[in-house]
Amino acid sequence: MQILAVTPIAVPEDELKRRQERYTRLAPAGLTVTLHNLGTGSSVPRALETDDDVAASEAAVTGWFAAADPDGVDAFLPDCVLDPGVGPGAREQSRPMLGLTRLGAGFLDGAGATFGAVARNEAIARELDRKVASYGLGLHEPVSVLGLTLADIADDAGWSRAVDTALTGLSADYVLNACSAVNLARREAGGPVLVDPTALALRLAGLLASVGSGPGAARPGQVPA
Repeated sequence: MQILAVTPIAVPEDELKRRQERYTRLAPAGLTVTLHNLGTGSSVPRALETDDDVAASEAAVTGWFAAADPDGVDAFLPDCVLDPGVGPGAREQSRPMLGLTRLGAGFLDGAGATFGAVARNEAIARELDRKVASYGLGLHEPVSVLGLTLADIADDAGWSRAVDTALTGLSADYVLNACSAVNLARREAGGPVLVDPTALALRLAGLLASVGSGPGAARPGQVPA
C-alpha cells in the first residue's frame, strides 16, 4: 500500500527528514509512506498556534492533495492529528483520505474503550475536540493542554515529561498524544495508556491493506468494503 502524505505546516528540511524517518520506522510491512513538505508560500502556516493557523492548514492541505499526482498512490494522509481535509464536509479527493485521529479514535471507540487526549496548545485542543465530534465520537474528558512550543515536538524527553504530568489527572482508558511527529518515551505501567496516533493509524492502515490482499481485493485507490 502506497500512501502519499504531507505536513500540515511548512517545515525545515531537517524536520521533514526526521518525520519521514519516523514514518519509515513505524510503517508495517507492505505499507510505504512518502512525506512531502506543505510548501513555503505566504498562505502556508509555519506553526499551529491559533485558530487561524488551523484553518489555513486545513485549506492548504486540502489544496495540496487536490493538486497531487495520484498515480501509483493508494491513499492520501495528512501528517497531522487534526486530520485536515478529512471527514464530513471535506473536499472529495482522487484517493481515499486517511486520518490519523479518525483511524485511531474510531478503533478505540469501536473496542469500547474510553479515550482522551493531550495537546500542545489550546488551538490544537479545540480543533481536535471538534474533529472527533464530527466523526460522531466523543472524548471521555476535555483535552489536556500541555503548554508546549513547536520546538518541543522534537524534544522527546521534554515532551514526555509534560505528558507524564498531564496523565496523572486523566481517567480515560487511553490517551491520544495529539501530535503526529513525537517519539514517545516508554512509560511505566499504571494510569491511562498513552497512544502514539501515528503508530496506531499506520498499523490499522496496514490491516486495511491486508484485508484487500485476498480474493476480491480492492484496486489501487479503493478502500475495501
